[in-house]
Amino acid sequence: MGQQAFGKDVLAKLLETGTDEVVAVYCEPDKEGKPADPIKEFAVEKGLPLEQPANFDDQATLDKLASYNADLMVMAFVNVFVPEAARDTPTHGSICFHPSLLPLHRGPSAVNWPIILGSTKSGYSWFYPSDGLDEGDSLLQWECEIGPDDTVIDLYFKKIYPHAVDSVLTVVDLYRDGNPPRIVPDESEATYERRCNKNHARVDWHKPVAHVYNLIRGTNPAPGAWTTFNGDELGIFDSVRVPGDGISGRVREITDEGISVQAVGGRVLVKRVRPAGDAKMPASEWAASVGLKPGDTFGN
Repeated sequence: MGQQAFGKDVLAKLLETGTDEVVAVYCEPDKEGKPADPIKEFAVEKGLPLEQPANFDDQATLDKLASYNADLMVMAFVNVFVPEAARDTPTHGSICFHPSLLPLHRGPSAVNWPIILGSTKSGYSWFYPSDGLDEGDSLLQWECEIGPDDTVIDLYFKKIYPHAVDSVLTVVDLYRDGNPPRIVPDESEATYERRCNKNHARVDWHKPVAHVYNLIRGTNPAPGAWTTFNGDELGIFDSVRVPGDGISGRVREITDEGISVQAVGGRVLVKRVRPAGDAKMPASEWAASVGLKPGDTFGN
């Protein structure tokens, strides 16, 4: 059960290895005006039985799930709530993926928040799901470093994603051994953060430079940090932290490399931006188009 590229790649890994039989694939219903989910397309291509229930509230849906006589349900990136009656239908129940070191960063934006909050490590968990959001013991966990300049792309797509796809084989093997481990979470360390959205991603140049820089890289590429210039929104993406003093929010320097903007205790060199209603472009190109000059102010 899964969706999007991660669900599709986990399914592909199981099929490619060939040790286990995939008896059915579950994914979200099609959305009007949206392309088909990659996991659906892949399941159809491979001739696998495909189910797309909107929920598991009715007995007919539960009976259909039971008819597949599965040993285990692997939940690889799932947005639909799966109640206990469905989770417990397979012989060995269900196991679910989450891109954080649970119980840290329960919630839908578990890759964004550790970067935004300045954490130096993250990872992923395969956990035994319950009716609580991302609650339950973990089967296994994997930890990785968050580098000082890592963005969401670096942390998720370059570190967590590829390792997590391969790890599904370990997950299934742990069940095959007959005594899958349980890592009990320390609830005193549990955190929950809501979905990171545009409201969270506005840059406050009057904050310490570390705070500003972490917000920019923790929202790159989505939802995308933003500021304003002369009342117009400006998305901020690829950036680096640089030294320098001055009045926060002021443009300090403009070069071919980008726009240096002052925060508290340091500066951010903004390399790539997206004007409202336009595509991403080099910051220096945008600066020339609007006549930006040193001394101008962002966030006004």
